[in-house]
Amino acid sequence: MARNPVPAARRAARRTARLGAGLAVALAAVPAQAQEPRPMPEDLDALRWEARPVLIFADTPADPDYQGQLEALETAAEGLEARDMVVLVDADPAAGGALRERLEVQGFAAVLIGKDGGVKLREPHPVAPLELFALVDRMPMRRREMQAD
Repeated sequence: MARNPVPAARRAARRTARLGAGLAVALAAVPAQAQEPRPMPEDLDALRWEARPVLIFADTPADPDYQGQLEALETAAEGLEARDMVVLVDADPAAGGALRERLEVQGFAAVLIGKDGGVKLREPHPVAPLELFALVDRMPMRRREMQAD
């Protein structure tokens, strides 16, 4: 049976990015250690099958849960990168974000979306990076990725 070339290509892109090559890559392929949390897009279609979005919502950037969650994720950049996770933020309910509306978010929320586009975790409080990693590492797709690496 032929091996899927996508994981090998993704590993090569990660190695190249770690070497500091200036690549023009899609959001899903940007190494977590090199990325800042990004504003929430209108939808996640561009990330499907490429990344596992971690959506962080709050009513204001000053929300202590929001700040704590972002700090925790910053310290876990290597683990985020290894799992193809990207952090997307929305701390402005007045902006009327489509994902905020679709997910009916009020106040703080941390939401993990799988590569298939499904909601895998939704919590009204900050989530420890290790908890996110444990959940992702139990997913069948992630297990296949780990075997291919």
